[in-house]
Amino acid sequence: MKVNVVGKNVTVTQGISDKIHKKLDVLNKYFIISDEDTANVLIRTYPHKQKIEVTIPTKFAILRAEVMDDDLYNAVDKVIDKLEDQIRRQKTRLTRKNKDSLAEAFLEDDEIYGSDDDVLVKTKSIEPVEMSLDDAIMKMELLGHDFFIYTDDETQKIAVVYKRYDGGYGLIETE
Repeated sequence: MKVNVVGKNVTVTQGISDKIHKKLDVLNKYFIISDEDTANVLIRTYPHKQKIEVTIPTKFAILRAEVMDDDLYNAVDKVIDKLEDQIRRQKTRLTRKNKDSLAEAFLEDDEIYGSDDDVLVKTKSIEPVEMSLDDAIMKMELLGHDFFIYTDDETQKIAVVYKRYDGGYGLIETE
């Protein structure tokens, strides 16, 4: 597998590049990844945080994970752990849906790792309240949530405001 490491607002050192290459090679024991596949690794720095994003498009699936951490080396370890979890979950789903031809792309048996069944933990119904974007942000902050669903008072449509990793806010509007 080819690895493309890019740094935004950071210089990628040889040490971190070597660690990324070494850790990504571990994925070959779980998943058939051809030499033509390219892992795209993006490293960004924020005040007091480092973020690493890894995307691996293969012919069977697209693997993607991102992690923020105070230490970039810890972030690399955590992002590889997330990718390994994704691989195990995808294999379980494909096997359950009798997509054995696709499940053959995975090399390891899930029994080694235990059950990774996705379980719905909680269901919640809400009635979005009509308010402005500023009020929705304030309410979200007061509740300590990462997102808030409301009805926009200008458009009368449901919208979602959310906290971004860079500290700003994002808005999803429905049509």
